[in-house]
Amino acid sequence: MEWTGAKYADKPTVEVEAWVDARPERVWSIVSDVRLMPEMSRELQSAEWCDGAHGDAAVGRRFVGRSRHDALGEWETTSHVVECEEPRVFTWAVHDPETPTALWRFTLEPENGGTRLLQWMQLGPGRSGLSLAIDQMPDKEEKIVFVRLREFENAMTGTLAAIKERAEAARA
Repeated sequence: MEWTGAKYADKPTVEVEAWVDARPERVWSIVSDVRLMPEMSRELQSAEWCDGAHGDAAVGRRFVGRSRHDALGEWETTSHVVECEEPRVFTWAVHDPETPTALWRFTLEPENGGTRLLQWMQLGPGRSGLSLAIDQMPDKEEKIVFVRLREFENAMTGTLAAIKERAEAARA
């Protein structure tokens, strides 16, 4: 990731991609099951569908995620599925779907007998824990945003590697 000088209000984004030797339907079964994501993330500790719901992801469904970060502590968020097109796109908004603290998206595209998998995220526009750090050090906003985006990029690369491993192991 290169320095962009982005501020939080710019709604900065990061995206990573991987090719997975498995059909999009197989990859979809992993990325759309929020309960599996903590197994593939160091920061996300748990995720559960709300209201006792089980089964498939769908627009309007909500899930609670519990996360931990050495510098930011522990927190819980409720996310709303805002786009769900099996087996192509799974997007959720953190907190308020109209003004999310973050948007997250998996995009799956058939490619060479497998799947081109992209994970994308956007900070803001809603206030988040990162906003509190920026409030305390406004002169360092661009650096705070850049460091967090780089952390996300590294974590997302690891997540895609874990998804790839899981999807390809299921093929064997």
